[in-house]
Amino acid sequence: MSPATGLNSPLLPDNHKTEEKEKGASLSGAVFNVSTSIIGAGIMSIPATFKVLGVIPAFVLVMVIAWLTYISAELLMRFTHAGEATTYGGVMREAFGPVGSMAVQVCVVIANLGCLITYLIIMGDVLAGTVHEGSVHLGVLQEWFGIHWWNTRAFAMLFVVVFVMLPLVLFRRIESLKFSSAISVLLALVFVGISSGMAIYAIVQGNTKTPRWLPQIDDQASFFNLFTAVPVIVTAFTFHFNAHSIGFELRQPSAMMSAVKVSLVLCAAIYFATGIFGYLLFGESTMSDILVNFDQSSGTAIGALLNDIVRLSYAFHLMPVFPLVNFSMRGNIDEFLFPNKPALANDTTRFLSLTLSLLALIYVAAIAIPNIWYVFQFVGSTAAVSIAFIFPGAIVLR
Repeated sequence: MSPATGLNSPLLPDNHKTEEKEKGASLSGAVFNVSTSIIGAGIMSIPATFKVLGVIPAFVLVMVIAWLTYISAELLMRFTHAGEATTYGGVMREAFGPVGSMAVQVCVVIANLGCLITYLIIMGDVLAGTVHEGSVHLGVLQEWFGIHWWNTRAFAMLFVVVFVMLPLVLFRRIESLKFSSAISVLLALVFVGISSGMAIYAIVQGNTKTPRWLPQIDDQASFFNLFTAVPVIVTAFTFHFNAHSIGFELRQPSAMMSAVKVSLVLCAAIYFATGIFGYLLFGESTMSDILVNFDQSSGTAIGALLNDIVRLSYAFHLMPVFPLVNFSMRGNIDEFLFPNKPALANDTTRFLSLTLSLLALIYVAAIAIPNIWYVFQFVGSTAAVSIAFIFPGAIVLR
């Protein structure tokens, strides 16, 4: 007789618990959700890091950060399962008290809010254009239909918010987003595939320059510029704010690290392909926002069509990422403001009020701050370092 059986054991199995376990999220759904959480706005700056660092150091940095990300995630989930908490903030509360929980919640909110505002700005840039360093870059809608009131930035972003973002952020379980996450990952692959194809075609035609394999250091400014690539890659791999939400919805939460491993390998491959082919395609003219480069005139109808597909696939890729990041931010804000209230998903009034308020704030901020790239790079990378490495390490040392 095993220790699990005896006089106090039920004569019949608990079918209710068995059904709940069977209704848990699938491993494939977790892989898509983790991958979607990782691949966000950071992907468009990867080619610029290859230009700054050179191909070999950039490749090594991507591999090292991916490896460190796996280790930190494994430590975080291991110490989570060792306690009673089921959220990142809860684990920090167990280790450091209310101050620890507050610290991680603030960092998650800062990082996520910066990401969401940036995502919406990028969608506006793709659809309605932008002004970059004094140059006017038309959006896809303006190139196709001309400049009208209905394809201005404010209206285009409002349409996206109301008819795309709002239905997605109203889902109360992160597992419900697995299909949109799968579409997002596929769109990221489309982005990488077309970019790679264009780069290979340019190589065959002799229209690319030989990439630098190592960094070029001409002065003190170029030396310190090398260090800006590290926080960009760290931010690009940070997903820890969604680790608990995704992991504890699995049928077997212990399988979370298998999903993380597959996702990190997939994302590292996507990042390297994007970086090397984007750098080969645009060379030393590669900008921090790679989408600005794809606005350049190609001289042919097919080239112009491919440029539009690349930009649109990236914008559509960000749309399913938005609700995933919003899910984490909304949960942390709710836990911070209403620590003693019932679960947010079970309180319709609080859920709708918080969801709509945050969505309105993000929209207004995206309109008021048309270029948030440098602010996001600073705030997001600082908060991301804390979330991905500092806090998990502190939990282990505690």
